[in-house]
Amino acid sequence: MKQIILIIGLLLAIDHGIVQACTSIIISGRVTPDGRPIMWKNRDADSYQNAIRYFDDGKYKSIGLIDADDPAGHAVWIGYNSAGFSIMNTASYNLIMKDTIDLKDQEGKLMREALKQCATADDFEVFLKNHSKPLGVEANFGVIDANGGAAYFEVSNFSYVKLDVNNPALAPMGYMIHTNFSFTGDPNSGSGQIRYKTAEDLFYQAAQQNNLTVRFILQDVSRSLWHSLTKTDLKKMCTENPFEQRFVNFTDFIPRYFTSSAVAIQGVKPGENADFTTMWTVLGFPLTSVVIPLWLCMGEDQPKVVLLDKNGVAPMSDKAIRLKAQLFPINRSYGENYLNINALYNINNTGIMQKLKPVEDQIFDTAIKKLEAWRGNNNFKQQIPEFYKFINQTILNEYIK
Repeated sequence: MKQIILIIGLLLAIDHGIVQACTSIIISGRVTPDGRPIMWKNRDADSYQNAIRYFDDGKYKSIGLIDADDPAGHAVWIGYNSAGFSIMNTASYNLIMKDTIDLKDQEGKLMREALKQCATADDFEVFLKNHSKPLGVEANFGVIDANGGAAYFEVSNFSYVKLDVNNPALAPMGYMIHTNFSFTGDPNSGSGQIRYKTAEDLFYQAAQQNNLTVRFILQDVSRSLWHSLTKTDLKKMCTENPFEQRFVNFTDFIPRYFTSSAVAIQGVKPGENADFTTMWTVLGFPLTSVVIPLWLCMGEDQPKVVLLDKNGVAPMSDKAIRLKAQLFPINRSYGENYLNINALYNINNTGIMQKLKPVEDQIFDTAIKKLEAWRGNNNFKQQIPEFYKFINQTILNEYIK
């Protein structure tokens, strides 16, 4: 009986590891085209319904990604605050190999707490040092700040190691990728190595072309259907008949069945107003959603499509999940491993992502143009509500029907 219980426990642990995963990067401002740092996370989780929430209960105000079933926002999974401090995490599975600590899964709560009181990467390091132990975490925390700070902290219950992305000896390309293992952990354990290699290939190519941008990250990496191990590109596997169901294996790509959102936070240059920090948010399954830029300075007045409605869901996230069902019509066990590629991309350009890209391109084009103009305008905040109105209308009219 004890052996059966042990086996079931191991299976549950493996399943938890599969679901609680993410792919991320921090890019130093020294290698981005505009000199501003970026951090990105594809969030893989068992909570598919995500939303955005504003907080004003700490030293600093903040905005962050939450689970819809946690409306109070006890846990934040990526976000930033009014000081320009941004934080995210990926689960790690090779820092704690023999764990007897009962306290676990505190990553979201710890990030929520850090957003209340940290202004810089150095502040976060002090926060980790002084926090009561055990922390109840096993994770890679990524942070950037308004002073140009950019670092990963590989953190376990009682200790951490800081990896400075601005250090050429640690990040010679000016960026650092993390999936679900830590560089300072057990090299024979962890997960996400295939996703890591895929991301590494994609970002290396982009770096050679000076294209380490938010748009590249969200449109080409977070939705990449390239597999670094099998050298497979799912986009090339659609059939001549777009109405035919063409199932392809969907395992270990950067976007996964369990991906619930993709967020890239673009920081500011040192000395620049932290209000220009931008949280480019793809709420819901990235292959069936579109980007929405968000600014903390608008407080609670964020686009309605990203906020929880009377039904307890964010309309953007909910619609993306409904469209996702068309890609994964097999409801039996392991159906999540088989994607109907013709529903996503096809030769008639009627696939879900093909229809959504013009909508997203319009949002990207308009937002980038407005940001360029706003950076020289002290009254830019007065113009954001009108832009948010445009976003709501665009999504409701062209997307959510």
